[in-house]
Amino acid sequence: MEIGVSTASLFGRAKTEDALKILQEIDARVVEIFLGSFYEYENDFAYLLKQNLGDLKVHSVHTLNTHFEPQLFRRANQRAFSDSLEIFEKVLRSAQILNANNYTMHGNMRFKKGSKFEKYEEYGEYFNLLIEICEKYNVNLCLENVEWAFYGKVGFFSKVKNFSPKLKSCFDIKQAGISGYNWQDYVSEMGDSLQTVHLSDVDKNGKVCLPGTGEINFYEVFSKLKEVGFKGNGFIEVYQESFDNISQLENSLKFLRKIKSEVFGND
Repeated sequence: MEIGVSTASLFGRAKTEDALKILQEIDARVVEIFLGSFYEYENDFAYLLKQNLGDLKVHSVHTLNTHFEPQLFRRANQRAFSDSLEIFEKVLRSAQILNANNYTMHGNMRFKKGSKFEKYEEYGEYFNLLIEICEKYNVNLCLENVEWAFYGKVGFFSKVKNFSPKLKSCFDIKQAGISGYNWQDYVSEMGDSLQTVHLSDVDKNGKVCLPGTGEINFYEVFSKLKEVGFKGNGFIEVYQESFDNISQLENSLKFLRKIKSEVFGND
C-alpha cells in the first residue's frame, strides 16, 4: 500500500499536466489522474501526461461524471448510449497509455429528488458490459461511494455485485460522511473488492480539510483497511479551498505515510 495524491486536489490551482510536476516535487509517488474535460479524454493528452510523470506511478483515472457516465446506463437513447461508450473506451485507452489499472466510476446520479437506484439486476448487466470493455485494457472498474450517485447508501454495492461479481470499488471517506452512514460500514461492504481509497479530513465545523488537520482518527481508518485485506493505494483527495499552499499537502502526505507504516508495516 502506498499513499499518493489525486490531481483533483490541485483542480483550480494547476492544469492536469502541470499538477503532475508539482506532485513529483512533493514525492507523491503514486497518483490518481482526474480528467475533467473532453480535451483531456483524448489519447494525445494521455501521451502528454505520460511525458510529465517522471517517477510517478498512475494507479487510476477518474473522469467528470456528468460528461457521459449516466448515459452508460441508459440504452433507451441508443445514440447517447453509443456516444458514451465511445468516450468511455477512449478514456480506457488513455488509462492503458498511462499504465493505470483502475477506473474510478460514479455511474448514474440522482437527476430528480427522490430518485431510487434499486434495479440491481439491470445495473449488474450494464456493469458486466462495461467490465468486459475494461478487461480489454487491463483496467478494473471501481464503483465509488458518492452520496448523490449510484452508491449513495450502504447496501447498494453488495446487491449489485450479486449480478456483477467482477465489479471493484473505491472508498471515499468524505462522501461517506456526507451520506450519513458510518464510513466503516462502507469499507466492510466493499471488503476485498476495494482497490482505491480517497482520503480527506473534516474539521470541527464540518469543513473538508487535509488529513491530519481535522478530527478523523486515521489509525482507525488504516486499521479497518488492514482488517479487510486492503492491498490497493490511498490518495489525498480534497478541494481547492481545503489548503493554502503545497507545503501543507506535502505535510499531510508525510502524516498519512507515518500512520500507514505503523499500521501496515512496510508492505
